[in-house]
Amino acid sequence: MLLTSGSTRAPLRHTLKSIFGYDAFRPHQEEIISGIIGGEDAFVLMPTGGGKSLCYQIPAIHRPGCGIIVSPLISLMKDQVDALIANGVAAACYNSSLTEAEARRTLARFHGGDLDLLYVAPERLMSESFQERLQGMEIALFAIDEAHCVSQWGHDFRPEYIQLGRLRQLFPTVPLIALTATADPQTRVDIIQRLGLEKAVCHVAGFDRPNIRYTVVEKLKPAQQLMTFLQRRSEESGIVYALSRKRVTEVAEKLQAAGIRAAPYHAGLPDRERSRVQDAFQRDDIRIVVATVAFGMGIDKPNVRFVVHYDLPKNVESYYQETGRAGRDGLASEALLLFGYGDIAISRGLIESGGNPEQNRIELQKLNAMVGFAEALTCRRRVLLRYFGEELEEDCGNCDVCLNPPDKFDATQEARKALSCVYRVGQRFGMGHVVEVLRGSHSQRITTLGHDKLSTYGIGRDLSQDAWGSLIRQLIHLGYLEQDMGNYSVLRLTAKARPLLKGEERLTLARPRVRLAPMKQPAKRGREKPVYDQGLFQELRTLRKRLADEQQVPPFVIFGDATLAEMAAHRPLTADELAGINGVGAHKLGRYGEQFLQVIRAYASGSS
Repeated sequence: MLLTSGSTRAPLRHTLKSIFGYDAFRPHQEEIISGIIGGEDAFVLMPTGGGKSLCYQIPAIHRPGCGIIVSPLISLMKDQVDALIANGVAAACYNSSLTEAEARRTLARFHGGDLDLLYVAPERLMSESFQERLQGMEIALFAIDEAHCVSQWGHDFRPEYIQLGRLRQLFPTVPLIALTATADPQTRVDIIQRLGLEKAVCHVAGFDRPNIRYTVVEKLKPAQQLMTFLQRRSEESGIVYALSRKRVTEVAEKLQAAGIRAAPYHAGLPDRERSRVQDAFQRDDIRIVVATVAFGMGIDKPNVRFVVHYDLPKNVESYYQETGRAGRDGLASEALLLFGYGDIAISRGLIESGGNPEQNRIELQKLNAMVGFAEALTCRRRVLLRYFGEELEEDCGNCDVCLNPPDKFDATQEARKALSCVYRVGQRFGMGHVVEVLRGSHSQRITTLGHDKLSTYGIGRDLSQDAWGSLIRQLIHLGYLEQDMGNYSVLRLTAKARPLLKGEERLTLARPRVRLAPMKQPAKRGREKPVYDQGLFQELRTLRKRLADEQQVPPFVIFGDATLAEMAAHRPLTADELAGINGVGAHKLGRYGEQFLQVIRAYASGSS
C-alpha cells in the first residue's frame, strides 16, 4: 500500500494534498474517511460533485489490503481508474472489457497485494468463482457506488445489485460503505435494509448544488428554443436529454446541420458507436451529446457546463441526477427543462406499459411529483430539496422563479381551508380527494365516505380545481404539508402547519402563471473561475489535450478546467508555486509539471 494505516488528521490531509492535490476536505469527507479507516460501516448520501469517491479511495489507500469498489458501468470504472493512476495510485478494474491476458495480469496484481483499489461489477463480485478468490485475501473495504440501484424505489433499479446484500454476512469484519447522490427518504431506508447497514453511520451531506441554475420554460418551438440557448454557449460542453431514440436522432442531426460538434447516444446504437461517442465527449472531441437516459451514469466529466431536458423526465430523482452531471467542478452551470403537457401523457404511457402494477403505481406517483416541480411557483431549489427531505431556509436567487418572480397574494385563508380539510379527512387521502371535498364534489366516493358531512365540504367552491392544486402544491413545497410517496401520495400536516392553522401567522403564495416565464440571465452562484488570462488558459488547454491524446485518456484526467484557470490566474513559475495550485498532487507535479511550467514561462516572457 502507498501509506501505512492511520486515522489521525495529519496523514489524511497529507494524502489529500500529496496524491489528489487538494488543500482541504469538503464537508463530511474527513469524518467519513476516518470512520471507514477505523472499521465503521457507512451510508453516504452526497451530491454529484461533492467528493464521494475520495470517501472510499483514501481509506483504501490507508487500510491494509485492497479496496473492492462495486460500480455499475465499465466506462465509469475506466475513468476512475485512469484518474487514480494519473495520481500515482495502484488501481485496476476487472470486467468484461479486458482481454484474457489483461484479466490474468489484473488478478495476479490483486493476489500479489499490488493494488490499492479494484473496481468490479456487482454480478462479477458476487459470482462463486470471484468469491472463492476473495477467501484468505486481505480486503481493505467494500464500497458500493450508485447504491440507489439496489432499491426498487430507486430510479435506476438493477436486479443484479440485490445480491450485494450478502456481503455483510460473508465479510462481517470488512468495512462496507454505500454511496449515492440520489435517494429520497424511502429509498434510503430500502438501501440500508437491503445491504444490512442498519448499524452503519449515516452521512447525509445534502442535495444542494448551488452552482447550478435551474430554469423551466414552456415548450413551444423546442428546436428553436434549444438553438437560442446554445448560441451563447459556443465553446461549452453539454448534454441534451430526450425521451425517445427517434427524438435523439432528430435533435442531433439538427445540431450537426447547424455546424455544432454533436452526436446521438441511445441504446439502439451499436456498442462500438456508443463507446466512440462517449470517448469523444470525454476527450472534448465533440461538444454536445444528445441522449436518452441510457447515457450519463458513467460520465465523470467535470466540465459539463449545461444539461438540457428536451422532454420531461419521468421522476425527480432522474432529473436531479441528470442535471447533476453539470458543474461537477463547482463552477457555474445551467439546467434547462423544456416543459410541455404533452410530455406527461407520453411518460404516463411508457410507465403504464410496464408489467408490474405496483411498480407502475410508484412510478406514476413519482411522475406526478416531477410535474409538480415543473409547475412550481416557489423557488425551484427549495422544491427540489424538499422532495429529498431537505429544507432551504431562503429562496436561492439562482432559478427562473427567483429571477422572474410570479405575482403574490395573501393566501392565509385559502391555506387554512386546505390544511383543515387535510386534517378533517383524517390525513389519509391524496391531493385530488382533498380538492374534491373543498369544491363540494357530489361523487359517489365522497358520499360513501361521508365526507360531504365534513365542516370543510364545499368551503372552496369559489376556486377552480387548478387553483386549489397549485395552492396545495405550494403548501407541500414550503413544508406545511408532506406527501407520502410510499402510501398513495397521502397528504399529512407537518408541525409547521400548526401556527398557520391557529392564526398565529399569515402566508403569501404565488398566483398560478398562465405561461411559464422566459429565460433570464441569473446572477452567478457557486465557485467562480478566478480572473485569469484567457490566452494562457487556451494554451494550457492545448497542452493538456495533446498530453491526453498521447496517453489516450480524457483531458480532465490530466488536470481539470478549474486547475488550469487557477494556473492562468496565478502564473506559477516554479515547481513549488505550481504545487500550491488546487488539483496538482505530487505525482502529477512530477509527471506533467515541467511541461505546464514551460508554457506559462513562455507565455509570461512573450506578454511582458
